[in-house]
Amino acid sequence: MNISYNWLKRYLPTELPAGEIARILTDIGLEVEGFEKIETVRGGLQGVVVAEVLTCTDHPDSDHLHLTTVDVGSGEPLQIVCGAPNCRAGLKVLCATVGAVLYPGGGEEEFKIKRSKIRGVESLGMLCAEDELGIGTAHDGIMELPSDAPVGMAAREYLHIEDDYLIQIGLTPNRVDAASHIGVARDLVAYLRSRGERIEVQWPDVSAFAPDNRDLPVKIRVENTEAAPRYAGVTVTGCKIGPSPEWMQNCLRAAGIHPKNNLVDITNFVLFELGQPLHAFDAAKIEGREVVVRTCADGTPFVTLDGVERKLTSQDLMICSAERPMCIAGVFGGLDSGIGDGTTDVFIESAYFNPVWVRKTAKRFGLNTDSSFRFERGADPNLQVYAAKRAALLMKELAGGTISSDITDIYPAPIGDFVFDVSLRRINALIGKEIPEETLRRIIGALEVKILAEKGDGELTVAVPPYRVDVRREADLVEEILRIYGYNNVELPAHVRSTLSYAPRPDRNRLMNLAADFLSANGFTEIMSNSLTKGAYYEGLTSCPAERCVRILNPLSADLNVMRQTLLFNMLEAVALNVNRKNGDLKLYEFGNCYFYDEAKRSEADRLAPYSEEYRLAIAVTGVSTPHSWNTKPGKASFFTLRAVAEKLLRRFGIDIYALETETLESDLFSEGLTMALNGRELLRIGSVAPAIRRRTDLKQEVYFLEMNFDVLVRSTRKHRIVAAELSKFPEVKRDLALLIDKRVTFSELRDAAFAAERKLLRSVSLFDVYEGDKLPEGKKSYALSFVLEDKTRTLDEKTIERVMGNLVRQFEQRCGAQVRA
Repeated sequence: MNISYNWLKRYLPTELPAGEIARILTDIGLEVEGFEKIETVRGGLQGVVVAEVLTCTDHPDSDHLHLTTVDVGSGEPLQIVCGAPNCRAGLKVLCATVGAVLYPGGGEEEFKIKRSKIRGVESLGMLCAEDELGIGTAHDGIMELPSDAPVGMAAREYLHIEDDYLIQIGLTPNRVDAASHIGVARDLVAYLRSRGERIEVQWPDVSAFAPDNRDLPVKIRVENTEAAPRYAGVTVTGCKIGPSPEWMQNCLRAAGIHPKNNLVDITNFVLFELGQPLHAFDAAKIEGREVVVRTCADGTPFVTLDGVERKLTSQDLMICSAERPMCIAGVFGGLDSGIGDGTTDVFIESAYFNPVWVRKTAKRFGLNTDSSFRFERGADPNLQVYAAKRAALLMKELAGGTISSDITDIYPAPIGDFVFDVSLRRINALIGKEIPEETLRRIIGALEVKILAEKGDGELTVAVPPYRVDVRREADLVEEILRIYGYNNVELPAHVRSTLSYAPRPDRNRLMNLAADFLSANGFTEIMSNSLTKGAYYEGLTSCPAERCVRILNPLSADLNVMRQTLLFNMLEAVALNVNRKNGDLKLYEFGNCYFYDEAKRSEADRLAPYSEEYRLAIAVTGVSTPHSWNTKPGKASFFTLRAVAEKLLRRFGIDIYALETETLESDLFSEGLTMALNGRELLRIGSVAPAIRRRTDLKQEVYFLEMNFDVLVRSTRKHRIVAAELSKFPEVKRDLALLIDKRVTFSELRDAAFAAERKLLRSVSLFDVYEGDKLPEGKKSYALSFVLEDKTRTLDEKTIERVMGNLVRQFEQRCGAQVRA
């Protein structure tokens, strides 16, 4: 929300500087996210003064230049060379002195005034035309001032040039009451009055409103009072379309609105002034001189202002004439009923629409306008008639219009104040500070909250005006009191009383952080994606069938119509987004829930029985995993790149990777891969994403993907204990063996056989080479294993080492049919 300092001061009688107002707004909860100075004239005309031409003679070396002496109010006159045809003695002008910086035409390019020689004659300034100063377009001569212009006065002071300040407020969704300059002024007044200042918001005067005639009455009929609790309107005739005055254009530009014409600008001005959305209809296009507020039949076509034809539903409130729809209520106008270049007669709509109806319609059509932003959060239901009067008077003043009807106000069920009880004692308890009762009552009054009754012992019955849609109970009012009182005025206590809370074991959030830290430290980047996804992704799949999707009853779009069953498609979308932007070397991970529906579990007793969810971790690598360097060649990511990361991650949580049950993965999501199970429950799937799946996101390059059931991992750590042992004082011994074995024998079997043969001294077994070729017998392969031996009580001697290695060889021969290769 953009707030103009100069515009704000129209309603706030204070001399507080813009910077101080920005500080106060942040203190009272309207956080200022940006603060910018706006110059009405670029450069501010610094160094430009009112001057008088004392003498003007022809230049001795030019037939069009003049030699002048100019009084700038500094004592000694300046000699200035001027080429303007209207230059003459006795003329009052604006003079740019040496050092002044001008921006001709108001553009970006600057022009600095320097001491110079023109045709051999020294010139100490410049007499300026309008366009040279950036305050107009005229260039037919220097700008002539009235004879009474005071010599020496700064140009910015003489021309009443005021700089403005743009205050950008980060408006939270609950504070729609501050989505206008009057709304911000109300908050500032509440703050200043709570500090003892006598100050009120200066509302624009509409007391002059009265119909000039009743030549253009428009009948209003509201058929749906639930969707439109209040609807008001008035007509103005004889308007002349033209540009708005400069002051209004400056206000709108500061708010981020491009001025269009006086009639449209007035509705936008009132919107950002009062926070009340208005809509101006061309009265000549209202058939039957009747406005009907109703819904239309499903499928009714309607062309909005942007030229797009939209199909209406029976849940979209429309503003219609006697014959056709003209506007989507509170959201967007129609193409054929708005203000045009030939408009002379205007019907001004000022309404209060049900926030739920507006929000659903805006979401349904994907429209987000300044009007819908306010209506769907809750406009002030008591401002409609005032806003209509304000707009009508402005059209009368700025467009030469005539008010040609009374205000019609249909308000069958007035919306009352929010009434509830509040305790002064509980206010202090919630804030954590004893605030004097007088101060609390002053703040309550400054917030325009009325005290209806007092029940004794500090119990009050209060009425909060309905424009404060977020203040409906005691705790809400306490929050308002605290922000006006000042968060910084509540001291931190010397002692803090708290209840210790112990995290459950195992603590999933802690383990998530450990996994995230590990992956980030290894070059992975975390992504976060929407749990809603495209149902078309699951069509034709057997591993994630479409019938198992949890479907959304009222989806925002076809791309967000189901809950995801797997993190794979979100990951592929992220990869595709990066690849399409020439960033194809990726290492990504994501935590998130996956959701499932099982029709077989449907039960009348428990309607939620068919639904389930799992918390999962997804990891993906693609492209180059080892970047090119002067001493290394680039290495492409592969299945084993990802498997190594998976094994390291599992070891980080104390999982024995050799205890995992590994099987070949059979899934239409992967072209090849593995599943790993822990204690009979599937822990993860890892493999290369199938080309058919990659094509669903237009991906051509290989992607290696892992999806882990993180809840299974968490449960497996329940009995894990961290144990520290003293480092051995004695050295390790490494020995290698090359074994010829059948192709069916796995490394896991060899590892189990090794530890069965020697548990006391054997610390680790690793595989460092695999060979299969025509030099080996049919059906055989060669494994090279490395063994680490250690005795924590002594240094191992050669005899012991030979004994252990002999035991290992015999075990391999007996259990695995291995032969030691020379």
